[in-house]
Amino acid sequence: MSVWTPGSGALSSPGRGSGSWRCWWWWVVVIGVSVGSGDPWMSAEACPSYCTCSSTRISCVDPERGINAFPVLQSEAEMENITDIYIANQGSFSSINDKDLHYYKNLRNLTVTNSRLTYVSKLAFQNNIKIQYLNLKDNNLSSLSWRIFRHLNMSYMILTGNPLHCSCENMWMKLWLGEEADNQELRCIEDGGVRKLLSRLTLPNCEVPMATLNPSKVTLMEGNHVDLSCTTSGVPSPELIWNMALVSNYEIETSGQISVLRLSNLSSLDHNSKISCTAENIVGEKESALMLDILFPPKITKLTDAIPDHHWCIPFSMSGNPKPELLWYQDDKLVMEGKFIVTMIHDITEREFHGCLQLDSPTHLNNGHYKLVATNKYGTDMKDVEAHFMTKPWEEADKDNYYDAPTIEPPEDGVAVYVVVGIAAVAFTGFLLMLVILKFGGNSKFGIKGKTSYFYSHWSCST
Repeated sequence: MSVWTPGSGALSSPGRGSGSWRCWWWWVVVIGVSVGSGDPWMSAEACPSYCTCSSTRISCVDPERGINAFPVLQSEAEMENITDIYIANQGSFSSINDKDLHYYKNLRNLTVTNSRLTYVSKLAFQNNIKIQYLNLKDNNLSSLSWRIFRHLNMSYMILTGNPLHCSCENMWMKLWLGEEADNQELRCIEDGGVRKLLSRLTLPNCEVPMATLNPSKVTLMEGNHVDLSCTTSGVPSPELIWNMALVSNYEIETSGQISVLRLSNLSSLDHNSKISCTAENIVGEKESALMLDILFPPKITKLTDAIPDHHWCIPFSMSGNPKPELLWYQDDKLVMEGKFIVTMIHDITEREFHGCLQLDSPTHLNNGHYKLVATNKYGTDMKDVEAHFMTKPWEEADKDNYYDAPTIEPPEDGVAVYVVVGIAAVAFTGFLLMLVILKFGGNSKFGIKGKTSYFYSHWSCST
């Protein structure tokens, strides 16, 4: 990465002149752009000194400080973030080897141009399945194998400007690129040194291989056996490869360009399994394939308790070929499906159906013993489960009364107690008042006796 170093003009001591302030202002702008952008630049320590780097891109274009291999960053995480590598003008860059791009897992665009690239390993891009754009223009490539790119799904590839040989090994480019070979004016060099458009190249003894699988379709009952024959052709003579992953027993017998796959005791676990026969040579490959169609009776592999979701669901998984018909029974009575009760299949794998009996707002009337019956022309299977959605209303009421109702005494006893207590209080209060009057009434000048004597004396004087 190009960076300012101590002692350079922009990072020298600020000084007092306006030029120094302009340098500092420029440094602030650069830092602001780097921080504010969505693709900040790496530190000098993380990026090799002969390249420039951002968080997603590496560019190595300086011919003076050249490279001879892909740059390696400080950590695997930094390399995994890289999506674009651009290499140009590198006279010492000659090969892309097995592990050179191993850690660049998210690489999408790769350019190696105007360099001396002469060799690309067949395993060069084994860890770079996301590559969409490949530009190898103006290098020193004389041949490339199609096997390098067999696992990739590239949108664009540029190969012009290379001294490609007009050989059978390069014929795949014509087939893969099609009209794009003409658009790029892709040429190869014949033995006499004449450059020829690759799109017009024809060579003897150079043919795309062919593969034919017979029979092309297999539909059999489990437990049976079948022989599959694969016939190949092509020049050079192709290699014949069987590809499959089976539980059923099998053996392979090959003689020349014909190979026989003998399957015995077919297992229902191999239903919808792919079997392919592939022919490969230096021109390319051709595959012939079929899917096993194995007939077998239904098997319910799962039936579990009802679970509440957006709706209530009794989950199940089952298999069978042909697809079984399903019936549900509640307490030995057929469940009539409709708007509020319906069987739903949510997922279909290679061999199983996954779904549930969906109930919309079920009540206590839907509680009970549920049985699932799966049937096709080869047999029947059934499983059952208890489902409880809601407590019966009267049971809930009885439960509430039993636990929550308080004990209340008869109202008559309570009133009688209050009346007795009230009478006793009034009587006691009256008794206290009488004692006070009797105790203090005789000594008071306002008592009865005093009043009578005073009245009598006063009347006597008057007369």
